[in-house]
Amino acid sequence: MADGQHAPITLIPGTTRPAGAGVSAEGLLLDCWYLARPSAEVKPGTQARVMVAGEPVLVGRTAAGEPFALKDVCPHRGVPLSAGRQMPAPDGNPSVQCPYHGWQFGTGDGVCKLMPSLVEGQAVDTARVKVRRYPVAEKHGLLFVYIAADPRFDGEPPPPPEFGLRAERPRFVVSRVFEAHMDNAVVGLMDPAHVPFVHTQWWWRPPSTGLRLKEKQFEPRGRGWAIARHAPSGNSLAYRLLFGQDVTTEIVFELPGYRWEVVENGRAQFFTLTCLTPMDGRTTLITQASYWTGAPLLDLIKPFLIPGAREFLDQDGRFVDLQNQGLPHMRTMLWIDDIDVQAKWYHALKKEWAGARAEDRAFANPVKPATLRWRS
Repeated sequence: MADGQHAPITLIPGTTRPAGAGVSAEGLLLDCWYLARPSAEVKPGTQARVMVAGEPVLVGRTAAGEPFALKDVCPHRGVPLSAGRQMPAPDGNPSVQCPYHGWQFGTGDGVCKLMPSLVEGQAVDTARVKVRRYPVAEKHGLLFVYIAADPRFDGEPPPPPEFGLRAERPRFVVSRVFEAHMDNAVVGLMDPAHVPFVHTQWWWRPPSTGLRLKEKQFEPRGRGWAIARHAPSGNSLAYRLLFGQDVTTEIVFELPGYRWEVVENGRAQFFTLTCLTPMDGRTTLITQASYWTGAPLLDLIKPFLIPGAREFLDQDGRFVDLQNQGLPHMRTMLWIDDIDVQAKWYHALKKEWAGARAEDRAFANPVKPATLRWRS
């Protein structure tokens, strides 16, 4: 699409799309790692039910601290296994016991280890009964699960996402459920023109600031794009006070739904990671984790940062709610350059992901270097 041309795009929450390789019928990317839960929310010996890309997933941690993920449905009568408890299986390994009939499933392989109702002479091979096991990875204080398109996938998944973080654990995490399809949630959060109208806190961007011309250099990066590393401008004084001299900043987006912003120099790093997890075709969990190292002043103002970050996310959520009042009455969205170019890139990336999976080839990033300009 040439610069300046309008691009009407059909993007209605809940619209069913044809399923394809690497994409569900609801238009959600598969064969991907998604954030399931912050590590601190899953204590040893506990488990919880989460929805990821339409899949009910039990995310748990054994008494020894090992994370695991299973399909949260007992194959006997459909009761969620997350409602049960963890206990040793007959072989001594950890398992989850269904609360309905006591069937036990190994946390490491999902294989049924015990059916208590069986008596001698009843020829049931419990080892042939199993629940789906999802690969799980834990890094930087977050638990990720891999959702394969093939429900029988039992191989080695690709490496989990890498963000370039220096810190091991987040200083704080805020989250909110958006009543929006993953596509709309991504496009809304990356929209550069809404900031002066939606985020109007006195400490962030009061209306008196007015609109300013922005010009940013974008470049392809992995399975997404980045605003090329540069010296900050608008908040440069605040950055110098917090971090010192020679500060640079960078913003990156990658499929399936990770956006991070990093401000750093040789001794300090402030990192905000936003993870979008599609719960189903109409609901998306937004989780924002903030990290820093070498910035003691941020430790002092942390009590103010947490409610500020929560309000910032809630403001976006409230506009999603307002948008939902209008979307059912329109068939297309009117997208314009340059503010909607990132939205176009996102859909081009999704299309390439599906094509690469269908053709069993390497992903080829369709994003090209570009300079985008807008007022905000």
